[in-house]
Amino acid sequence: MVFAGVIALGQFSPGPDMVLLTRTALAQGRSAGWWMSAGIASGLCVHATVAVFGMAYLMGLKGWAAEALRWVAAAYLAYLGSRLLFASMGAGSKKKDKEEERGTRSQSAYIRGLLCNLLNPKVAIIFAAVVTEFVSGDDRPVWWAPALWLIIVVQGFGLWMLYVWLLQFPPVRSGYQRAASWFDAAFGFGLLALGLLIVMNKGPV
Repeated sequence: MVFAGVIALGQFSPGPDMVLLTRTALAQGRSAGWWMSAGIASGLCVHATVAVFGMAYLMGLKGWAAEALRWVAAAYLAYLGSRLLFASMGAGSKKKDKEEERGTRSQSAYIRGLLCNLLNPKVAIIFAAVVTEFVSGDDRPVWWAPALWLIIVVQGFGLWMLYVWLLQFPPVRSGYQRAASWFDAAFGFGLLALGLLIVMNKGPV
């Protein structure tokens, strides 16, 4: 229970996943939000495997690999943030918005969620640090490590799905729609700021 609580707090701390998923669920609906949740959960599968089964060194958390990963993550967040800023200024037509909405309901939303989670080096670092405290010890049963893996992935997927569902309440979505351009600008600046923080090695999960 303690492990599940710690992991839940880490997953729901403000960061790229939450910013991107919030905007997607509000702007494009439940289906796109759930597909993005599945993408984030797929990224969690990779991070959980690395952390739980003791392969953190494969992620290159030190040296040039970590530096390269930070810059790739920052560039991707800058790309997403700039797209939202252009959208907030009305750079796209309604037709394009509808086409984007249809596309991101499935494959595109999934891929963006996967990349956003997978490219965030802080996820791997924090997971490795937290999981180590619960995996260490010779008296752990055989099923202990797989159980921790399931908690990370299943709980993460379930909580993100629930979060998307809560965002679909009419007062929440109508509030977003009344001021969509302002919200998109805020989300865009948020992603740009998170990318900058990751480069500075101070970004959240």
